[in-house]
Amino acid sequence: MIQQTDHFNSFRALALQVTCHAVNQASDRQAARLLMLNSINRLEQQIAASIAFIGLDCRLIVLPEYFLTGFPMGDSLAGWAEKACLSMNGAEYEALAKIAQKYQIFLAGNAYELDPNFPGLYFQTSFVIDPSGSVVLRYRRLNSLFAPTPHDVWDKYLDCYGLEGVFPVAKTAIGNLAALASEEILYPEVARCLAMRGAEIFLHSTSEVYGQTLAPKDAAKITRAVENMVYVVSANTAGIANISIPIASADGGSKIIDYRGIVLAQTATGESMAAFAEIDLAALRRDRRRPGLNNLLSRQRFELYAQSYSQSQFYPANTMLNQEVDRKHFIQTQQITIERLAKLGII
Repeated sequence: MIQQTDHFNSFRALALQVTCHAVNQASDRQAARLLMLNSINRLEQQIAASIAFIGLDCRLIVLPEYFLTGFPMGDSLAGWAEKACLSMNGAEYEALAKIAQKYQIFLAGNAYELDPNFPGLYFQTSFVIDPSGSVVLRYRRLNSLFAPTPHDVWDKYLDCYGLEGVFPVAKTAIGNLAALASEEILYPEVARCLAMRGAEIFLHSTSEVYGQTLAPKDAAKITRAVENMVYVVSANTAGIANISIPIASADGGSKIIDYRGIVLAQTATGESMAAFAEIDLAALRRDRRRPGLNNLLSRQRFELYAQSYSQSQFYPANTMLNQEVDRKHFIQTQQITIERLAKLGII
């Protein structure tokens, strides 16, 4: 965990719902970088206006999934890495850090990122920048059907970052922050491993379908909040522009959920700063330290499940270690996994 001083017992958080301006149609890297810079400039204006409306105690702003680039459609792994992926100390992070410094906020988001330890690959990364402009949390998405993950190069990734780097929690002035990327809200194990390390607020950058019915992701947001006794700040896109899918396919429903599963704020569709609410850390910590039936976190008996997990293998590790693959690799690996599990009578 990363330690900071000057703690806040309560503050306001914002799940900022903005349009993603995709870079898929950019002719080259330079054109894509210009589009990203334009997005950052537009974001700064929206952040400044949102804080002016909400108040200066708005200390945390969460941005949607891949808010600078959109997602790859038809691009090769190498092509997307060249066009759309950020360097860990690149100009895009520097520009976002200046925003965090200028407005004295914790700024969270999600981007495709290069890592010099893994040439030829990229990771979908959730990050947090603190008011000093430092990246205090960097979480790489662990479950993806379309992008490389740390699990695909598991042995080397552990050598580089250790298990705490796989499940990072940043201990900050506004609480213990952890990130979940998009559909990973559906994977209780990821959230649980973060809660084991003290997470109090899940930062959920997503880009998902929003509608009137209770979708699996929305149900999971409430469930993850309750079972881990955490706040969930979930920021969705307000549509994805400059791409072949209809713009409003992933639009709306950004929300903040408290540790009891109560939706504190939610917005409809379109660009919006309406999903803001108070994060009451003192109340959360009182509940976590109060004996009783509802203190689910303290009642966990992890030893009951450890052996079942250690004896099971579903999706294999290290499938991208020391070998070049193309995008067909992901679905092919999943199909092989399904066939093996079917032969074992598991599915």
